[in-house]
Amino acid sequence: MKRTTILFALLFAVTCVFAQKGKVTSALSFKETGKLDKAVEAIEETIDASNPKTESSITWPRTWEVRGEIYQAVFQSKDENYKKLSSDPLTIALDSYLKALQLDDKDRFSKSVKIKLTLLIGDLTNQAIAAFNEENFEKALKSFEMIMAIEQTPVYKADDPNAVDTVIMFNAGLAAYNAQNYDKAIEYYKQAAKYKYNGAKTYTLISSSYLQKKDTVGALEVLQEGLKEYSQESSLLVEIINIYINKNKVDEAIKYLELAIAQDPKNATFYFAQGTMYDRLLKTDEAISCYLKAIELKEDYFDAYYNLGALYYNKGVKQVDIANAVPSNQPEKYEVEKNKADIEFKKAIPYMEKAHEINPTDKFTMESLKTLYYRLKMLDKHAEIIEKMKTNQ
Repeated sequence: MKRTTILFALLFAVTCVFAQKGKVTSALSFKETGKLDKAVEAIEETIDASNPKTESSITWPRTWEVRGEIYQAVFQSKDENYKKLSSDPLTIALDSYLKALQLDDKDRFSKSVKIKLTLLIGDLTNQAIAAFNEENFEKALKSFEMIMAIEQTPVYKADDPNAVDTVIMFNAGLAAYNAQNYDKAIEYYKQAAKYKYNGAKTYTLISSSYLQKKDTVGALEVLQEGLKEYSQESSLLVEIINIYINKNKVDEAIKYLELAIAQDPKNATFYFAQGTMYDRLLKTDEAISCYLKAIELKEDYFDAYYNLGALYYNKGVKQVDIANAVPSNQPEKYEVEKNKADIEFKKAIPYMEKAHEINPTDKFTMESLKTLYYRLKMLDKHAEIIEKMKTNQ
């Protein structure tokens, strides 16, 4: 009787094993005939840990491989009812394939799972692109991270242990940046930069991520690191210069502007920026020289003309203060100082007029000209500019 009982017990156990594995086959059959709702229901029954009969299917790698296939099919389905079966089918698919590999200690399923992981990369790429276009940057980031996770699995690394997908790294950084996850953006951009992906541009993106974190030290460090790698890349210098300008570190800005000019001596913007820095330091002669050089290189440079006009205008205003400080019992000295002011105002006019010619609607230029014309008693031009101002209101 004991032998009979044992035989019955063994037979029952084998029957349960085949029954559960049969459910896996049924789930796959439902999937292949397009009945995804039944496929999901059947495969989930085989991994129900609360059911003692599912022990054999839970530990069978094929169960998880089939589960991955089914959820991939849910993602790929055009039927909205089937799409509702899971809010994140590709994550479930990936987790299932990884579980299959984990359980596959005899290496029976790795080849077929690898094929499915390759197909999953395609689905994840499509999901990432769609999410990015829909501005769901968190979902795009997660999709790119899942692709990287797949590419780091032993079945993938076995073919080429040194293979690196720099495109996915960079795109993960881009998605993270747009998702305002700047720490991850820095992480992935730095990985891409390590492999020289996208050249100096990647360093400017890392810098931008640091700046979003209000970390100017980190931004400057990474830009200077980029300059060591791409010493002739002026875009890195521009980023450094802008940081120093925004931090009002004029001497440092001028230093890097000199490097930028040495690299690109025909770039009018560099001379203009240098002029503004000398302006801040009240080094008027140097500022004038830089603005004139900018105009020489770019004849319609509105900002350079305007700043030159403003520079002379401001010199005139300061000279008026000097004239007004002359004691009232020294009228001759007052006239001398006042005339000095008028000389500066006269110097401002041609530059302001040229700026107005380039941009006839700029209100600040017209306001400056109105004041200058009135000051110098150029009444016809004063009346003319007032009419123009009325027209542009």
